[in-house]
Amino acid sequence: MADRPARKQTQVHQARVVRTVRLTPHLVRVVLGGAGLTDFAAGEYTDHYVKLLFPVPGADYPEPFDIDRIRADFPRDQWPMTRTYTVRAWDPDKRELTLDFVVHGETGLAGVWALRAEPGEEIRFLGPGGAYRPGPEAGWHLLAGDESALPAIAAALEAMPAQASVRALIEVAGPAEEQKLSAPDTAEVVWLHRGGARVGERLVEAVRALEFPSGQPQAFVHGEAGFVKELRRHLRLERGVPREQLSISGYWRLGHDEEGWRASKKEWNARVEAEQETRQAAR
Repeated sequence: MADRPARKQTQVHQARVVRTVRLTPHLVRVVLGGAGLTDFAAGEYTDHYVKLLFPVPGADYPEPFDIDRIRADFPRDQWPMTRTYTVRAWDPDKRELTLDFVVHGETGLAGVWALRAEPGEEIRFLGPGGAYRPGPEAGWHLLAGDESALPAIAAALEAMPAQASVRALIEVAGPAEEQKLSAPDTAEVVWLHRGGARVGERLVEAVRALEFPSGQPQAFVHGEAGFVKELRRHLRLERGVPREQLSISGYWRLGHDEEGWRASKKEWNARVEAEQETRQAAR
C-alpha cells in the first residue's frame, strides 16, 4: 500500500498591531504588520478576507500554535473563535495589512478588540480567501452593500478598469458614517442613510429603482443575508443577470453571531437557490 501524503498544515499568520484609526463613529481601522506577515500575500481579489482567531478564555493552547492540532485534540467549545474580515488594503512593500471593523460600543468580539487594540498587540489569523475582482469585459459594474461590505466595495472601486461604468450603492447608519473613497471619474457612488429602517431596506429600494445602463453588468452584492436574498432574487429573476456575473452572499445575518450564521449558511444558500430555480422554471 502506498504511503499517504503528509498532511498539509493549515497556515496561521501572526501579526502585530501597528496603529489604529477611528474612521467614523462606528468604523475602526486596524493596520497589522510584523515578521509574521512575511509569507502573507493578497491582491488577486478585491474581496480578499482573513479569519481572525480569538482564544477562548481559559484555553491553554500548545506552542508552537497549530490550529489543526487544536481542532483535533480540543473539544469544539475550546477552539479559537473566528471572525471574518475583508482585507481593505495590503501593502506588500511595507508588509502591512489593513482591516476595517464595524463597532457597536462594547458589544461583540472583534469590534471590541479593535476598539481596545494597542500597538504591539499580537493576533493570529487564517487566509486569505477571495473570489471576486472587477472584470474589464463587463458592460458596467454594480456594487451594493452595507457597512460590512464597504471595505470590499472600496477596494473594488480602486481596482476598476479605466473608464469603467460603475454604480456603487452603499447603505450606512447615517451621514456621519460616510467616508471619502477613491473611485474613477466614471463611477457614481451613492450613500444611503438607514436611519430607523431595517438593515438593507434602503438598499433594496435603491437597486430596484436603479435604471440599468446598457450592457451586461457584473454585480457585487454583499452584506446582511436578508436583503442579499431579496437582491439575489431581483437581479437573477427580474433583471436577468446571469449567475456567473454575480458575486453575491450574506456576510452576516440579523440575530446570529458568526458561529451561528456559519453553521446555517450553506443550508440557507441552498434553499435560496432552490427557490429561485423553481421561480425561474415557472416563468
